[in-house]
Amino acid sequence: MPNASDTRPASGRGAAAGRAVPDAAGAAAAPAAPAARRPWGRVVRLAALVVLAVLVLAFPTMAPNAYILSAGIVVLSYACTATAWNFMGGFTGYVSLGHAAFFGLGAYGTGLLIRDLGLPSFVAWLTAGAIVLLVTIPVGIAALRVRGASFVIVSIAFVLILLLVFQAWGTFTGGSDGLVVPRPFPDMLRPEHHRTFFYLFAALLVVMLVAWWAIDRSRFGTGLKAVREDEDKAQALGVPTRNYKLVAYVVSATFTGLAGGMYALWFGDLDPIFQFSIMLGAYMVLMALLGGVRHLFGPLLGAVIVGSGLEYFKLEFGDTQFHLVATALLLGIVVLFMPDGIIPAVQSLVKRFGPQDSSIREMTAAELLERNRAAAAEPAAEAPAEPSAAVVPQGRHADDEPVAEGTGEEKDR
Repeated sequence: MPNASDTRPASGRGAAAGRAVPDAAGAAAAPAAPAARRPWGRVVRLAALVVLAVLVLAFPTMAPNAYILSAGIVVLSYACTATAWNFMGGFTGYVSLGHAAFFGLGAYGTGLLIRDLGLPSFVAWLTAGAIVLLVTIPVGIAALRVRGASFVIVSIAFVLILLLVFQAWGTFTGGSDGLVVPRPFPDMLRPEHHRTFFYLFAALLVVMLVAWWAIDRSRFGTGLKAVREDEDKAQALGVPTRNYKLVAYVVSATFTGLAGGMYALWFGDLDPIFQFSIMLGAYMVLMALLGGVRHLFGPLLGAVIVGSGLEYFKLEFGDTQFHLVATALLLGIVVLFMPDGIIPAVQSLVKRFGPQDSSIREMTAAELLERNRAAAAEPAAEAPAEPSAAVVPQGRHADDEPVAEGTGEEKDR
């Protein structure tokens, strides 16, 4: 008797009689339900994306004062750095706590090129990004020879070395006194200056998101995910893991350097203790993990939560270290209860309490009765109506009546 898990073809069974076989129809109808909902899901995602874009574009005009607008720029800068970090950490699984090194290189590179070479602000910004790219290649070749905790230690060592160099080299970098970067729009008032850079940071974030989306759907992105899941197995299957990791590292560092250069043009006052801070690298990791490293908008969501929280704690508690305690507690909650991030956790919750997809089609009592009748009639439909000519014994005709062998009647005939 056929059942719901029967996968035999419908031809030669109920299909010949002009009626649909219920089990085959049920198996075919099972995947059709999610497909019917996919266009609605796309519409919802597209609508959410449009709403998000409208809110971002309208934020400078909705901000009640210049401080809220500057806090929005800080959150956007965090979103850029967290998304840039996710090109390496999210795709390959390599956790780097030293990405602040590339942020500081981009910031100081932009400021020094403007001060010493007199380059236009945004030309210096792009040039500093190219310098970060070139510096990252040999650093990446050396750092990516190790994995796991060793890679984390190497990344921390790199940012500490740069911190000591930029602090000690006062004649070139300004040392602990910092470096003042000329404003690219000197004629603008401060609120208009904030508004312009809010849109510039938003444009840089959009470029990063589009690049992450394209890599995620490419063959290169598939190779990076294979490295994340099992690097040794990916290498055994022919994935050039070393080259893939190096490219991801360079892309991640370059975008981080561009974010640092944009910050230098906006803020205008650089301090090596902040620009090369390990805490900045830790914030990048926390933001990406909080939102979800495997999701396009995960780092953005984490930056909104963590960045807003940091600004609030600094405003309420001043120069105390309470914001560090809150950050540590948040990191512990994420690791314990949401190891994959907020977005995957919410998606899992929606799937659990939402409509469930089933591989077994529901049927009414009438359909069940029809199915049983079709199953009962199936043996009769499949039995041959008459023997073929190939099995008729020699000397007999197909229309002869069968006679028992060896009887007197057969001898008379």
